[in-house]
Amino acid sequence: MRDIVDWLKLHGGLKEIKESLDVNLEIPHIAYLDIKKEDAKPILFKNPISKELGREYDMPVLMNIFANKALTQDIFGAHPDAIAKEISWLLEFKPPKGLFAKLKALPRLWKLRSVFPKRLQAKGECQEIIYDTIDLNAFPILKTWSEDGGRFITMGQVYTQSLDGTKQNLGMYRLQQYDRDKLGMHWQIHKDGAHFFHEYKKAGKKMPVSVAIGGDPLYIWCGQAPMPSGMFELLLYGLIRGKNAKLVKSLTNDIYIPGDVDIVIEGYVDPNESKVEGPFGDHTGYYTLQEKFPFMHIEKITTKKNPLFHATVVGKPPLEDKYMGWATERIFLPLLKPMAPELIDYHMPENGVFHNLILAKMHTMYKGHAQQFMHAFWGVGQMSFVKHAIFVDEDAPKLDDYEKITQYILDRLDKKKILISEGIVDHLDHSSNEQFVGGKLGIDATGKKVKKEIELLNDRELFEKMQKLDRSIRGLKQYMIKTANPICVVSIEKKVSAKELLKNIESLQKYIAVLVVVESVNNDLNNPYMLVWRVANNIDAKRDIFLEPFIFVDATNKSIVDGFQREWPGDTLCDRDVLEDLQKRGLIEFDETLIKKWGLCSFF
Repeated sequence: MRDIVDWLKLHGGLKEIKESLDVNLEIPHIAYLDIKKEDAKPILFKNPISKELGREYDMPVLMNIFANKALTQDIFGAHPDAIAKEISWLLEFKPPKGLFAKLKALPRLWKLRSVFPKRLQAKGECQEIIYDTIDLNAFPILKTWSEDGGRFITMGQVYTQSLDGTKQNLGMYRLQQYDRDKLGMHWQIHKDGAHFFHEYKKAGKKMPVSVAIGGDPLYIWCGQAPMPSGMFELLLYGLIRGKNAKLVKSLTNDIYIPGDVDIVIEGYVDPNESKVEGPFGDHTGYYTLQEKFPFMHIEKITTKKNPLFHATVVGKPPLEDKYMGWATERIFLPLLKPMAPELIDYHMPENGVFHNLILAKMHTMYKGHAQQFMHAFWGVGQMSFVKHAIFVDEDAPKLDDYEKITQYILDRLDKKKILISEGIVDHLDHSSNEQFVGGKLGIDATGKKVKKEIELLNDRELFEKMQKLDRSIRGLKQYMIKTANPICVVSIEKKVSAKELLKNIESLQKYIAVLVVVESVNNDLNNPYMLVWRVANNIDAKRDIFLEPFIFVDATNKSIVDGFQREWPGDTLCDRDVLEDLQKRGLIEFDETLIKKWGLCSFF
């Protein structure tokens, strides 16, 4: 992929926009709306500008590289399931016996020669131009959301190494630009980069860092792949590409980076220094709040000739991380099976924000087997961050057939087979009472169907009965009414804890199996896709789920009325004035229907 622009034109097309567009909100808003289309394509913004800085950039911005499944598959060069089969073969490999078996295994074993990155002695094309002065303002770094703390590099490949130099790591973290020569390092505490940082801090030494932007899109995916701790992510690159990643040495430190990237930013982190980072509208669709993090002093910047600036936009789903996550999900299935041999398949819906919701299909061997699985998932690697896990039998529908799998689950939902626990949660999770630790929900939907025990009313009848008991209720919608456990979603004008609603309407228990409560602001009861997003983000199972007198789920925003002491962040919303201006210029199309469909702006 030497020329990514030409390659993208040949594989699924490339949308090119020549009009001058601001890196502050305009470019990100266009990319954000475009990636939500069914026929989304990568976009090349050819003339980025910064009105704030009074700059015109000669470096185009490339976004939405992973625009759809077909293009993602082309980037990998094979279907992710085929790559997973190769990994399965390696995990199960035993030395072949006999000449024929050895000859049969030879092609696959020969491919392994390409796994390990190759360190070159020469300089890379990424070092063709060496900047005389350090000035991040010379690059079209984006500000995505109005309340972001500044401009952020969103597709930076962050290369670090252990203190003794024996281990190298590639991570993909957001990087806040503080000024001309400093970048924030958003090292979440559970990441290898953070582990290396603590080694340097303990030793009292500065930590070298090299940040790369651009090059082969597969580098980006490798940077977010959940590799086992201590393994260099570019091993995956070699396995998937069938050729060694070719690395060159940074000019100011001993870290090696791919020679074909577009931009390299080199420097160091002083473990004794930190700055407030954020807010930032992240991939959860919520802002992550301000917090102190280490930052990078930049010592050198190099680029290739005519570089591209790669960026992504994060926020509410669906976005290109949907397709990156799809590849991750398929490719890493074989790595989960050794810890859970009866696992058949798993799926992380993008509107469940990946770690927040997992569906898993298994061979159920005995009573309590699903519960055993839950503890296995919550105890190993990246799966330990999963908040909500639902397990089904091998006869269940496909896990991504949402209508059928939801019906299957609700027909087997039994309060006695619901496990509520507590454990580690992702750094970005905002809903737990305490950062990093929160409630976990496990649902065992294996086994036989259960009986329907409620008396079903239509939406109007149930709404009228509820409103007589609690005037805060503003809307009601029932889903999956033909199942054993219909889901009733109500919206409220929240002034007190939603737990008061549970007390007020418990007399209606014969009409309700599962009740989900959201706020009336920015929630459309007729939009199940975004309701799943809201619920998966907003609940802490230990605090917000009650099993009596019916299953009650409080997915409202939490505050002091709930005894919640942390600051509750806002969700990412587009700037309506910017959207309207872009629409007048013929660059986007939107209306109130689209705003409600994707939660683009605030609505009531």
